[in-house]
Amino acid sequence: MGLFDLSGKVAIITGSTRGIGLGIAQAMQSHGAQVVISSENAEDCMAIGQKTGALAVPADVSDESQLAELVDSTLSHFGGIDILVCNAGVTGKPGPFSSIDMDDYDRVMAINLRSQVKLCNLALPHIAARGGGAAVLISSLSGLRGNASINAYALAKAGVAQLARNLAVEWGPKNVRVNALSPGFIRTELSAPLIANEEFMARRMQMTPLRRPGEIKDVSGAALFLSSPAGAFVTGHNLVVDGGTIITDGT
Repeated sequence: MGLFDLSGKVAIITGSTRGIGLGIAQAMQSHGAQVVISSENAEDCMAIGQKTGALAVPADVSDESQLAELVDSTLSHFGGIDILVCNAGVTGKPGPFSSIDMDDYDRVMAINLRSQVKLCNLALPHIAARGGGAAVLISSLSGLRGNASINAYALAKAGVAQLARNLAVEWGPKNVRVNALSPGFIRTELSAPLIANEEFMARRMQMTPLRRPGEIKDVSGAALFLSSPAGAFVTGHNLVVDGGTIITDGT
């Protein structure tokens, strides 16, 4: 088996009908995995499922019964689970904590953090039953730095990284590896308005040693590493994929 070979592996990827999630799904498929596409939009799921040949199971990750159905449908169709990628998330309303909308806060925490706790609890026992595997929890650079505007999101993403560490300790003895992956500024449909903003880009690229935004393939490659034999001795880690933004002094 090659270092990045996922032949025979079954991977659930949430938030995988577009952007980073779809990129991860396609990367895993290209390395042999059977992929389960999932998002809350059933039409999008079916369209991507038909286009990619993947199993499509719609699920609102804030609904625990739908998370259970996602796992059960995967087990019914493939007989097991080897890889879990918790990617689904929302940014929420921007602004400081001093004026935070607590209903929005609850929604952001439910989708970005609570859902990952629940889905891991549902899926990891099945991954262990197959002899081991991997979970990749999508965190964010924002969970590693202070931020005055994406408050609840950054807090939830910091929690995701800690969740990966806790689960790595809990499940390591059963050969289940759990890691976080923290993208920085990535070129996606959602970031297009910022990329079109010359003033923002000049400032952000000055803060990024590689002097470019990340591409979806940069993140999907990292997820592939963490899920494959290449990452077999990596667990409890938060892999930052940000072109060096976190380490630079901006010069």
